[in-house]
Amino acid sequence: MPHDEYRTIDFFTEDALPVPRVAPAEAELIAAEHLGITARAQSLGSQQDANFLLHTGDGTPAAVLKIANPAFGAVEIEAQDAAADLIASACPELRIATVLRHPDGSPRRTTVDTGNGPAVARLLRYLPGGTLSGPRHLSPGTVAAMGAIAGKVSVALRDFRHPGLDRVLQWDPRHADRVVAKLAGHIDEPDRRTAVRTATAEAWAHIHELAAALPSQAVHLDLTDDNLVRCPGSRPPMPDGIIDFGDVTTSWAVGELAVSLSSMLHHDGIEPHHVLPAVRAFHAVRPLSAEEAEAVWPLVVLRGAVLVASGQHQAAVDEDNVYATAALDHEWRIFEQATSLPLPVMIRLIKDATGTTALPARTAPADTPVRPLLRHADRPERPLLRDADTPERPLLRVPDAPERPLLRDLAADDITLLDLSTDADSMDHGAWTDAGTEARLVASALAEGAAAVATRYARARLTGTPALSAVSPATVPTGTDLWLGRDVVVQAPAAGKVLAAAPGHVELAYGAQVLSLSFPRTVLPVVTAGATVRAGEDITHLASGAAVHVALRDADGPAAPRLVRPEYAAGWLALTADPAPLLGLPAEPDRTPEKELLDRRAAAFATVQGHYYADPPRIERGWRHHLLSTDGRSYLDIVNNVTPLGHAHPRVEQAVSRQLRRLNTNSRFHYASVVEFTERLAALLPDPLDTVFLVNSGSEAVDLGLRLAIGASGLHDVVALREAYHGWTYASDAVSTSLQDNPNALATRPSWVHTVDSPNSYRGRHRGPDAVRYAPEAVAVIDELAAAGRPAGAFIGETFYGNAGGVPLPDGYLAQVYAAVRRHGGLAVADEVQVGYGRLGHWFWGFEQQQVVPDIVCVAKAMGNGHPLGAVITSKAVADRYRDQGYFFSSTGGSPVSSVVGLTVLDTLRDEDLQGSAARVGGHLKTRLEALAYRHGIIGAVHGSGLYLGLELVRNRTDLEPATEETAELCDRMLDLGVIVQPTGDHLNILKIKPPLCIDTTAADFFADMLDLALTQLGHAR
Repeated sequence: MPHDEYRTIDFFTEDALPVPRVAPAEAELIAAEHLGITARAQSLGSQQDANFLLHTGDGTPAAVLKIANPAFGAVEIEAQDAAADLIASACPELRIATVLRHPDGSPRRTTVDTGNGPAVARLLRYLPGGTLSGPRHLSPGTVAAMGAIAGKVSVALRDFRHPGLDRVLQWDPRHADRVVAKLAGHIDEPDRRTAVRTATAEAWAHIHELAAALPSQAVHLDLTDDNLVRCPGSRPPMPDGIIDFGDVTTSWAVGELAVSLSSMLHHDGIEPHHVLPAVRAFHAVRPLSAEEAEAVWPLVVLRGAVLVASGQHQAAVDEDNVYATAALDHEWRIFEQATSLPLPVMIRLIKDATGTTALPARTAPADTPVRPLLRHADRPERPLLRDADTPERPLLRVPDAPERPLLRDLAADDITLLDLSTDADSMDHGAWTDAGTEARLVASALAEGAAAVATRYARARLTGTPALSAVSPATVPTGTDLWLGRDVVVQAPAAGKVLAAAPGHVELAYGAQVLSLSFPRTVLPVVTAGATVRAGEDITHLASGAAVHVALRDADGPAAPRLVRPEYAAGWLALTADPAPLLGLPAEPDRTPEKELLDRRAAAFATVQGHYYADPPRIERGWRHHLLSTDGRSYLDIVNNVTPLGHAHPRVEQAVSRQLRRLNTNSRFHYASVVEFTERLAALLPDPLDTVFLVNSGSEAVDLGLRLAIGASGLHDVVALREAYHGWTYASDAVSTSLQDNPNALATRPSWVHTVDSPNSYRGRHRGPDAVRYAPEAVAVIDELAAAGRPAGAFIGETFYGNAGGVPLPDGYLAQVYAAVRRHGGLAVADEVQVGYGRLGHWFWGFEQQQVVPDIVCVAKAMGNGHPLGAVITSKAVADRYRDQGYFFSSTGGSPVSSVVGLTVLDTLRDEDLQGSAARVGGHLKTRLEALAYRHGIIGAVHGSGLYLGLELVRNRTDLEPATEETAELCDRMLDLGVIVQPTGDHLNILKIKPPLCIDTTAADFFADMLDLALTQLGHAR
């Protein structure tokens, strides 16, 4: 082998690395003459190499022809191919773009002449599926999979050695400072050039302190969205393939993760906190040391800076390189996102994610040079730290006790603490939506004699929370706000240097921290910058009515905003401390970590009672059509048909409170409310439905309804619709056939339950106009049962197909089926649990849409606006037959409180015209959703009426293949955008849209807008 083949690249000796000038026709010639394959060549993009996808005569992809940049020597190419083979062997679950080989095992590789000089050309395995490139939003599962792959590659390459790894690449983070210094001049915009240089200097300084403790090894160093191939057909896109080993080298092992993280940051809707699942996944496969965890984000910043500088340089020297020029915008976005937060904030979040927070990183002395670096083989082995090794530590920091209180002669008892969190009673009745609430509460406390009013550190405030927002608001305070009710002297809590003094602002050294005071700009401090003050020395004098902000931060850390977003709060709070002890107040206690609360739930609360979302927000307050988390975020509630009046309706609250003060007992006692309520309820139904049973839930209502039908008819068989859910009791579960609620539903039905086809006119056996065939077929089943000596005692079905996503029954369906079951002595049972009570807008009851009158009506959910309340309404004749089975009694069904709640809900439905609102707002929303179908091919249909709607998602509109995984991904993305919505239907591919009936058009438009945004970000826009 000629000596030249042992050369490796040194980027700093190259003027430029333009892509080899090879046309597709030339590529086809190279493939045919040198590599033994006749194919059509399609040019693929690359930063520095020439890549072509080779197609056989029938268009099938056969291989990738890769012509390396002439600057790369043969030994480097050999190292790349060896690394690919090693990973393929170590990770058989991954698809790897290995070099194709001749029958004798030799690689299909050659050297060819290009316009830029001799270059190595070879054939690589083609991986179908496509890469993760492009702007599409990356869901948490995809992000985690990217991190896991990076971890697997790192483990596989840990002991790999090859002379072709000894190269100096511009992408090696060990050289990032030099690369930026060399190339930043190609960034034309002065502001951007300065930003890149500044960020590089800061990040490199941080890495400088850690470098000696960072292990080096062989790395792929380009496990980006461009080089991770999705598993064909995976939804959402999940990577399982790796291409492009062109950057294989020896470098810091943690750089493998940093490179992958940086590539995520340009995707739609991705910001720094979204990459944490990848960090956790990498750490689970290849644990990070404390030093590596601390180095991750500075390396992400350096990668972003190198991408920007290199991209601008490549575009300048290789103007025809469309791949390079097209990447400039997203490379800048990567840099912007990487630098959008101070380094210490993201470092803390990553250390929290890896459980290395309490482990001090070993840093080099400030004067220790970063180079020369130890090679991996020379580095002593150190045990890698795992989560289990990490001790628990407090979440919130408390400063040292002051020698003097910050506010002279002001005792803790004189200060009123102002709680603005979800737990605060002061936030009741939607007070958080009023911009003047904070000022009103402060004024009230001061008027009642408080010497001062203080807010609480680190506890999320609701008063700055917008009701509708696609991005979480800044709600977590990093300090304390004070309002004074009398004149106060602010004094030094301990001896220290005055770091800053100006009108309205003072900064004072307080141990290893900085005490920051902000007050009206009309007030001057009585100290000067640079002076040293004693404990108790005057700082400034504040008059009654003044407001002051008090904050403590690390002396070497960045100044924190007064309020920060909850996703980043842990990072910011780690750089601050609670000022409360300086005021003589107790420090804010640590909040229970959400994972701990979920673990306690799983331990004590049967896990079959699941919860929405894998990582759910903690919801502790609601108001109208909004749900509020303990992080202070408001979510639009699109799923809660349990509360038709809206959450925390004052009339319901007052009615319950008033009744509980008087009496709550069982319905065997004589009191007026149960009479008034049942009269009102019966009056809402047509004759002969005049008699009411009160229970506690929809399941109980259906169970009782079936018992009434069977008892009155004397017939024990029941006919039910498929794809329906009716409840969890024995009888209601027996007639439930939803495969999502019970995958074995149809196979495990008792012998007395007989099912008929779901009359789904959209995706059932009979579609569109052919849906009229469902009713005769159901009638035939009923007649066949009677002919076999087993006539049905009851037919039960939802009157508007709620569980299937709000699909209306075909016109005349219930009339024919009801007539058939009655003809054989049975009764018609209508399940109105989900769709009744005005939700359909145009009809109060679903059966009205079908122009029929059932024999028995079961209702619940909406009746109590969240209070457990259900009812069965039937005729007196049917009700009286129940006596044949004994007596009926429900301890709290029809209790005084339940009856009062039921009356209040009916009054409010009427007084606020919520049925009319369902028709108006629901009609507006349906029009908006139907318009979205023109933009997003995944929307197959918009079902429903009023505010019981279903948005059905399909992979194509021909065979209606359900978009189940896409729907789940969409629901998760909608949560991130501030909307709670969930799937329904046997395929879980329908968004169930059944919000509180008080929802207004503003909120409906927000939902439609966020749906449009999410579908676009997830790649479904046409």
